[in-house]
Amino acid sequence: MGDRARPALFSIPAHRAFADALVAGLLAQHRGHPMALAQGMVLLPNNRAIRAVSDAFVRQSGGGLLLPRLVAIGDPDLGEQVGGALDPLGEDDAVPPAIAAMRRQMILARLVQQAKPDVDAGQALLLGQALGAVLDQMQVERVEPAALRNLTLSDELSRHWQTSLNIFEIVIARWPDELARTGCIDLADRRNRLFDRLAARWAAHSPAGFVVAAGISTTAPAVAGLLRRIGMMPGGMVVFAGLDQQMDEEAWDAIGPFDPDPLTGQRKPGHESHPQYALKRLLDGMSATRDDVAQWRWGSEHDARAVRGRNISNAMLPPRLTSRWRDLKTADRSLAGVEALEVATPGEEAQAIAIALREALETPERTAALVTPDRQLATRVSAHLRRWGIEADDSAGSPLSRLLPGTLLIAMAQAVAERFAPVPLLTLLKHPLVMKGTGRLDWLDGVRALDLLLRGPRPQAGLVGIDLLMHPREDDRQRVLRDQVRDWWPGARALLEPLETAFASAADLAGQLAALREQAGALTGDAVWAGHQGHAAADLFAEMEAAAPEGPRQADPRALPALLDHMLGGVSVRPPQGGHPRIAILGLIEARLMQADLMILGGLNEGTWPGLPAPDPWLAPRIRRELGLPGLETRIGLAAHDFAGALGAPHVLITRARRGSGGPAVASRFWLRLKAMAGSQWKSADRYAGLARAIDTPAAYSPARRPAPAPPASARPKVIPVTDVDRLKADPFAFYARRVLRLARLDPVDADAGPAWRGTAVHDILQRWAEAGTLDPADLEARARAMFDQPQVHPLLKALWQPRLIEAIRWIAAEVASDKAEGRTILAVEQEGRAEIAGVELMGKADRVDRLADGTLGIIDYKTGKPPSARQVKGGYALQLGLLGLIAEHGGFANVGGKLVAGDFEYWSLAKKGDNFGYRERPVDPLGKRDRIITADFTTIAYDQFADLARDYLLGTAPFRAEINPEVANYGDYDQLMRLEEWYGRDDG
Repeated sequence: MGDRARPALFSIPAHRAFADALVAGLLAQHRGHPMALAQGMVLLPNNRAIRAVSDAFVRQSGGGLLLPRLVAIGDPDLGEQVGGALDPLGEDDAVPPAIAAMRRQMILARLVQQAKPDVDAGQALLLGQALGAVLDQMQVERVEPAALRNLTLSDELSRHWQTSLNIFEIVIARWPDELARTGCIDLADRRNRLFDRLAARWAAHSPAGFVVAAGISTTAPAVAGLLRRIGMMPGGMVVFAGLDQQMDEEAWDAIGPFDPDPLTGQRKPGHESHPQYALKRLLDGMSATRDDVAQWRWGSEHDARAVRGRNISNAMLPPRLTSRWRDLKTADRSLAGVEALEVATPGEEAQAIAIALREALETPERTAALVTPDRQLATRVSAHLRRWGIEADDSAGSPLSRLLPGTLLIAMAQAVAERFAPVPLLTLLKHPLVMKGTGRLDWLDGVRALDLLLRGPRPQAGLVGIDLLMHPREDDRQRVLRDQVRDWWPGARALLEPLETAFASAADLAGQLAALREQAGALTGDAVWAGHQGHAAADLFAEMEAAAPEGPRQADPRALPALLDHMLGGVSVRPPQGGHPRIAILGLIEARLMQADLMILGGLNEGTWPGLPAPDPWLAPRIRRELGLPGLETRIGLAAHDFAGALGAPHVLITRARRGSGGPAVASRFWLRLKAMAGSQWKSADRYAGLARAIDTPAAYSPARRPAPAPPASARPKVIPVTDVDRLKADPFAFYARRVLRLARLDPVDADAGPAWRGTAVHDILQRWAEAGTLDPADLEARARAMFDQPQVHPLLKALWQPRLIEAIRWIAAEVASDKAEGRTILAVEQEGRAEIAGVELMGKADRVDRLADGTLGIIDYKTGKPPSARQVKGGYALQLGLLGLIAEHGGFANVGGKLVAGDFEYWSLAKKGDNFGYRERPVDPLGKRDRIITADFTTIAYDQFADLARDYLLGTAPFRAEINPEVANYGDYDQLMRLEEWYGRDDG
């Protein structure tokens, strides 16, 4: 039997459930001939489509049924191979095998690195992957590499694109030799050859049974040729998904591609972002027109009303014809069955979607699916569904880089890349898989102790920096903690040292991967490779290690974390048990040809759906156009087709959030089209937003009142440092938290050397300099420079602060020398003193106490920043100098010489004033000028202020009420403890 006169082409409209309609038609055509059905073959785009069609056969079989052979042509976007039925490997002239994807990526990365030596291994792999994608596109579109040399490029092309094009030509010129060496061919080339062979074989001998190609929209010439051959065969049919047959000829022609420009001879590509563009190109490649396509006659109970297809067609009109919306009748713009939900935040959107999915389960046998390209939204929805014990069937799975094995491997690479800096080191040591098992609790005790020891500035780089932390120190307040870590650290070091050693000697990627693999097993007892997640990680590492010798030659360890994150992120892992049978979460590719009773299309913001086209780092858009490659906006067109297909479900909910994670979001062009076309017919689903807000809203609010703890007098401190008096005056609750509850804020891990560290360092330098007795300016400067040479001092801090500090140090030396010439001498530095005042023991450390020329004492406080203002001192919020003078007058300083009158109070600031660093500031004046305290009255005022505080808070029972005092800098250490946000600003607070 010869070919048909015209190909048998059909289309299932968007408002019909594709898989169910296809199966209904096949069953109707072969009803009463079960063996005929079993002898047939159905070609589908991917394995996900095979599952959808299989499920449709099960639903409609009504009993036992022999299915036709369901074969995937392979989806390059999913990394799928051509189905075995189309790949006759046993034949003598079988097509050579395809090169393994990982091996190909490694070889391309090496070629890129050889052509562009300035890139590291990670960049080379990324560029090689992008180069492979362009090479695939050229092979799919059958563009010969020689076409690059025939391009006529003007000087308008930027130097960047010229350079990229030159490197691209060098690499692809060498690629055939690499393939010949491996005995393999590219996967895209192999697909082309298989499809050409199959079309030729079927042209000579048609298959005995029927052949149906269904839902295939790939525009590749080889696919178009195979589909035409199927359509011409006696038992062949091609069934398209969602070909728009409602659109009139003017609108169809407006999609493009357009006729060549008469002046330039170039053919404009047309509206590549239109949902029908790919199908129109496919029809052109098949030498067919839309008139050759008939509508599929069969449907199913899962279809929407037929008017939905016409409405979708109207919503997706080409841009220059959208003015027609003004003249549409109500029926032609109605979106009955489609609701829209617009909320404020992504969190609210996810909660509302979860509620809608949960609602769908209330109807027996009803199915629901969330379709979104936004993986963060999908993850949030899955988390919300778990509150009802629902595990959604997430077809996209989770990227391996975000699962435990992946995060461990990345953490190991990060720790080595940053030479075991505190944050990545602790991230690795605390990982849930590390030392998993019976020894986990003891391990975590050691890690927590190390965490506390690493609070503050960063130690020296490498494991030796942690070793140095174990050494005893003068005035060691962390001795017990240091002893605990010293006992635990050798065991942890033994597990980390092989990593440090291996990466110090391994300059190639293969050696680095091997070191990671070995130590990952040692750190976890091989738990990292266990389970379905671990097996996926092991398989990927095996592929990478096997291919790495052919990959980049130079591998900078600093690039390894990003490289692993990219490679692991490309592997999705699904739980082996699947999920709920009636709820699914689908990506755009997985959702093709799938339909549920309720379709929720989420994340409809520009940049998400449709996503921004990924830039091509190798070929400029103009070069791609001249070569005849698909434009970057082709993917927008595919996303639009996916959106239009999903709109055909009986019930559709489209959602978006007005704000994304990075700020205000712009509504998707698809959202705006539907809203503009529907006009007054736009139906909102605000009820889900209300439920989302209500589900976590308590029945009654009971915010905390302003805290005012009142412990008994016996529990109140009777010894108080002068530095805490200011805190007690400004915020009694902060004093209570620090002195009664003994809660102190921990320094951050790997903290910058901030004001506290700088102040401590300066005080130490000045103390040692004064105690040396020489008061030599050169000695003081040498001590300052030695401080900056310590390994824990960050180079940036050294570069920025050292010049300022040295200038301020010189000023101090000059001031001390000047004071000495006027008869002033230093009596004590960093001197601790105690005295009983107002029934309480007051203690404090004076930075410096001088004997003035008149025999009185001068109290000096060093400041690395701006000293307190006279207003703060007068208000009682900075009494440190006055209280230290009070201790001195009570004879509290042992080395000062008895009860002497404090005659001067000074701040020596190292900050900048005018053009110089370093200045003196006095909060007092002998006559009280400029609204300052009279010098002779300062200690009396300090006594009165302190006595009132001691009477009320230390000896009495006054509550330690939380306060917000604008007169004092609020460091906020205890804001969370006092639940500030709950009571601040309330009338009853």
